[in-house]
Amino acid sequence: MKNVTVTRLSLPRQDELDVEIVERKGTGHPDYISDAVSEEASRQLSLYYLNEFGHIFHHNLDKTLLVGGQAAPRFGGGDVLQPIYIIISGRAVTEVRTDDGVVQVPLGTILLRAAKDWLKKNIPHLDVEHHVVVDYKVGKGSADLVGVFELGKTVPLANDTSVGVGFAPFSTLEETVYRVERTLNSPQTKSKIKALGEDIKVMGLRLRNKIKLTVAAAIVSRYVRDPGEYGAVKEEIKEVVEEVARETAPNHEVEVFVNTADKPEEGIFYLTVTGTSAEHGDDGATGRGNRVNGLITPMRPMSLEAAAGKNPVNHVGKLYNVAANIIAKKVVEEVPETGEVYVELLSQIGRPITDPLVAAVRVKGELDPTIEKRVREIVEAELDKIPQITKDILEGKVQVF
Repeated sequence: MKNVTVTRLSLPRQDELDVEIVERKGTGHPDYISDAVSEEASRQLSLYYLNEFGHIFHHNLDKTLLVGGQAAPRFGGGDVLQPIYIIISGRAVTEVRTDDGVVQVPLGTILLRAAKDWLKKNIPHLDVEHHVVVDYKVGKGSADLVGVFELGKTVPLANDTSVGVGFAPFSTLEETVYRVERTLNSPQTKSKIKALGEDIKVMGLRLRNKIKLTVAAAIVSRYVRDPGEYGAVKEEIKEVVEEVARETAPNHEVEVFVNTADKPEEGIFYLTVTGTSAEHGDDGATGRGNRVNGLITPMRPMSLEAAAGKNPVNHVGKLYNVAANIIAKKVVEEVPETGEVYVELLSQIGRPITDPLVAAVRVKGELDPTIEKRVREIVEAELDKIPQITKDILEGKVQVF
């Protein structure tokens, strides 16, 4: 039996609060880019370890820093004057001792390729070879392959004492904010609004039944010839947002604001050459953006862990945040009487990752002995599946930011 507690939380549900605030940073936001580079670097390094040695060695690449460049966008064009600088930092095994000797891991090649491949795929207006400098500073380590094989026969042990947090389901505002950004950054929307860049931030405020959505959307300068065309693009963005909101929040009064810092009379517009504010002084860092569920929810319990870039085998700062969200969703789906569910998983360094020091589940709906038993069974089953999360992360099936 695992140490699972199930209690009832006597507080209003999220949708019943008078005030709610939710944020999501989209694909081209500097913090999102930092998370993505950290995670892709970890994923590619893990795959290399696995393919070459049959085991994922210790590493943490969760300290990526993005330093904004300088650009001069103008209607119909513009130039990047100083490149964006991205440095991947952390620790990793760089040499492996085998029966045949010491094998060196081509760390730099793997990390730089991972970062550039992600940027090319996800920030299409960015010329990765000229607009970005990618670097790395990683502490080196070594591993003994023979000892690792013995270790791999058991459940991984937690590498830290840390807390993972999850909740379900999303509130109306949370669902709206999440879907607005995903829709704006979808291929379908980009094919309709060519000038829309990838750096999209959505801030949602709900005051009782009224929702205010403030959208900051980078506009790619080459596609707009003058202030009139820029204004037309903003209207198109607003229409898309309003359409999403009508679907996700049909019973709410919704007001949408796009690029509120614009001052046309002073010639100030949110124009970018590359579709991201990282081109001109906006910096980013791993862990400053979305939590594992894809949102920033200051009015919910929330972990401050930077999940992206942490090793996917035994780093509980990553695995427990993913697992907590999986458990919360599973409980709500299979035991709908619970209404709204919060999950906190506390690890203890050196303890098997499938056996946390405590798995605390709090529900806002009904709770009787039968419901508690069903919840416990779900939690225990999902905890046993935590090692499977490693495989899902490597296959890109798990969201971590």
